[in-house]
Amino acid sequence: MNRNGNECVRESLGDYVLVRVRGEVDLSWSQQVRRAILDALGETGKVGVDLSEVSYIDSSGIAALVEGFQNARGKGQQFGLVAVSGAVLAVLRLARLDRVFPLFPDVESARAG
Repeated sequence: MNRNGNECVRESLGDYVLVRVRGEVDLSWSQQVRRAILDALGETGKVGVDLSEVSYIDSSGIAALVEGFQNARGKGQQFGLVAVSGAVLAVLRLARLDRVFPLFPDVESARAG
């Protein structure tokens, strides 16, 4: 966890990698989130990003998620957003990305695909 309370941790669950993100995903932090997502996609074909503890996300954070989604789709990999917080969901809905990203209520649902 950094001094701002932001954290990005990869957790391996068998053939599935969960990237748990916490805090505020803005320009100062989004590159770390992007790197964690892309690294996870390099490890396995099934990746979820847990956003349950994200209190704020800006366009750079959304761009990191979109890049991960596009990267996975281009390689035929599974990618989804897990337990999306209300703050993130509001931004996704505003950009109509809630219709693009696979959204899952919990890790079990995401792993089931």
